[in-house]
Amino acid sequence: MTTAGELRSGKGHRDENFPVASWLIDARHRGIILAFYEFVRVADDIADHAGLKPEDKLAQLDRLEANLLGTGDDNAEAVRLCAALAERALPPRHAQDLLTAFRMDVTKLRYRDWDDLIAYCAYSAMPVGRFVLDVHGESRATWPANDALCAALQINNHLQDAAKDFRELNRVYIPLDAFAAAGAAPEELGAARASPNLLRCIHDLAARNEKLLREGEPFSAQIENTRLAHEVAVIHSYARHIVALLRERDPLCERVHLSKAQFVLYGLSTILLNSLRRIGRTRPARKPQDAQRNA
Repeated sequence: MTTAGELRSGKGHRDENFPVASWLIDARHRGIILAFYEFVRVADDIADHAGLKPEDKLAQLDRLEANLLGTGDDNAEAVRLCAALAERALPPRHAQDLLTAFRMDVTKLRYRDWDDLIAYCAYSAMPVGRFVLDVHGESRATWPANDALCAALQINNHLQDAAKDFRELNRVYIPLDAFAAAGAAPEELGAARASPNLLRCIHDLAARNEKLLREGEPFSAQIENTRLAHEVAVIHSYARHIVALLRERDPLCERVHLSKAQFVLYGLSTILLNSLRRIGRTRPARKPQDAQRNA
C-alpha cells in the first residue's frame, strides 16, 4: 500500500514564497510548525499528483486525516503532527480545514467569482496563519487581519502559477466572471504569453488582491509575540512586492517571483522598520481567555 510520503514532490519549506518557521520564530515553536508544514505539504502533493486518479487522491487524504486523528500509523507526517498537537493540547481543526481544501482541489477545477475564491481560501490559506497564532497563544482577535493576509498570499500564488496549474492540472483559480469581464477565457492560460484581455484580467485581480493586503496591514501590530510579529511583517512585505510585480508583468512569460537578494533586502529592512514601530507601543488589553500565552 502506497503511503503519502511516497507521493511527495520533493518540494520543501525552503521552496515557498514566504518563510516557514524561519529563525525569527522561537526555537521551541519551530518543531510543531514544521510538523504542520510537512503534513500540509504531503497533502498538497497528493492533491496535485499527476499520476493518481481523483478517487485515489481522496482515499489518500482520508487516510491522512485518520492518522492525524490517531487512527492508524500509515503516514509518518500525520503521526508526527498528531503527537505534536497532543503535546501542546491543540486541536486538529486547522489541519482538517486544509484537508477540506485539498479535497476541493481534487474535485473542483473552476471558481465562479471572487467570493467563491475567498471561500476556498478560508480552507486553503487562513487556517495556516490561525494555527501559528494558536501555537503562540495569540488572541483570536487577530484572526480577521490574519485571514486577509493569508488569502492574499494564496491569491498571489494562484496568479503566479496560473499557467502551470492550467497546463498540468486543468485547474483554474482565476474566477470565471473575471475572465468574462475582461473578454478573456481560461483556455488562454495555455498560451506562451497572455493576450491583452487576459493580461488585463490578471492585472485587475492583482489590484483587487492589493486591497486585500491593505486589510491585513494591522496584523503585525496586533501580535503580542515580537518575533512572530516580525515574521508576519516580513511576509506582508514580500506579498506587497509580489503583488506589485503581478500588477505590471505577464506571469505567463515574465518573472513574478522575488530573487534571493530581494528576500534578504526586503526582510532585513522590514525587521528594522517593524522594530522601530514596536518601541513604546501601547499594548491592547487582553481578554481573560487570552491571558495565558505560550510565548
